[in-house]
Amino acid sequence: MADPWLTIIGLGEDGPEVLSPASRAALAAATVIFGGSRHLALVDSGSRGQPWPVPFDATPVLAHRGRPAVVLASGDPFWFGAGGSLMAHLSSGEWISHPAPSTFQLSANRLGWRLEETLCLGLHAAPFVRLRPGLGRGVRAICTLRDAASVADLSIWLRDNGHPTAKLTVLERLGGPAERIREVTGAVPTDIALPVSVAIEGQDPGLPQASGLPDDLFQHDGQITKRPVRALTLSALAPRRGETLWDIGAGSGSIGIEWLLAGGARVEAVEADPERAARARANAEAFGLSHRHRLHQAQAPEGLESLPCPDAVFVGGGATARLLAQVWEVIPSGTRLVLNAVTIETEALVLDWSARHGGALMKINLSEPVAIGRKRGWKAALPILQWSVTR
Repeated sequence: MADPWLTIIGLGEDGPEVLSPASRAALAAATVIFGGSRHLALVDSGSRGQPWPVPFDATPVLAHRGRPAVVLASGDPFWFGAGGSLMAHLSSGEWISHPAPSTFQLSANRLGWRLEETLCLGLHAAPFVRLRPGLGRGVRAICTLRDAASVADLSIWLRDNGHPTAKLTVLERLGGPAERIREVTGAVPTDIALPVSVAIEGQDPGLPQASGLPDDLFQHDGQITKRPVRALTLSALAPRRGETLWDIGAGSGSIGIEWLLAGGARVEAVEADPERAARARANAEAFGLSHRHRLHQAQAPEGLESLPCPDAVFVGGGATARLLAQVWEVIPSGTRLVLNAVTIETEALVLDWSARHGGALMKINLSEPVAIGRKRGWKAALPILQWSVTR
């Protein structure tokens, strides 16, 4: 880096004495030092210290662009720290970072856990529900928390959300002379010192990892892609890491949510009905995925105009020739498109488009047992014609 004006320094509980010469030099030269109150006290920032605004805002740092400035963060600034938030506003030559051991590293080393096999989450700035997709029996997780009260709140959340027997270990002020580690065997301690993290050992089953979650895990009004059809649809959509899905006619949001659970990166969902749009948002939030699932209350195809390019597109019921034509025109070559047709009119549309553009057709016929007097018989659901094609 040529001559960065901003230095990001990872600071531990062992204080500034263990900082590298480069970090010490940056601190000495800085006209302003940003950090939490604990960080500023550790380096004795004096009049140069400026606490972070709450909620976090990078604007005060950017106001010093071109003048020597330091940002202090706990441990590794790029592991749920301020570094990642600042990068959206900086060019590569403007900054340099000097990390310290992260809370996750210190916690794993104290507990003897393989860090590469441990779920690490920054719950100091995110809701506890972010645990839901990954936590299950045999899963180990390390979570940073905002304050002492959050430890008790996390314990209650685990109890109320399917993990009442999870084992908790509270780790306080790691790396410094006041370090303390305690297993929670009853009531959560009230004398917890900051910074604090909690290690969780899951004992209860988590979410199934296969596509096709039970329908009752989603809020819906009956208009939901049913579990077996959803599993076949996700198989056709073939989620991959880093990819974005357009979920057109999102309904309950179940397709988009399972896309994310299966490894997809983002969902841009479009739903015209306000009640269903609100329900889809609530479902994404309940699965801890709202930060990766964006719901646009709009009518397609008009609502597609400002969306980022997709890697895959799902169209539920109600496809029209105009919608298909618009989607086909704007999606890039190589995009996967999956459409589920229920009505005769939509089937005719799909058959016409598949004849012109190829792809694969599959007729899905499902039946479930129902009572017939004292015995049972099969009741068929409406058949679905699924078309999957690559642009």
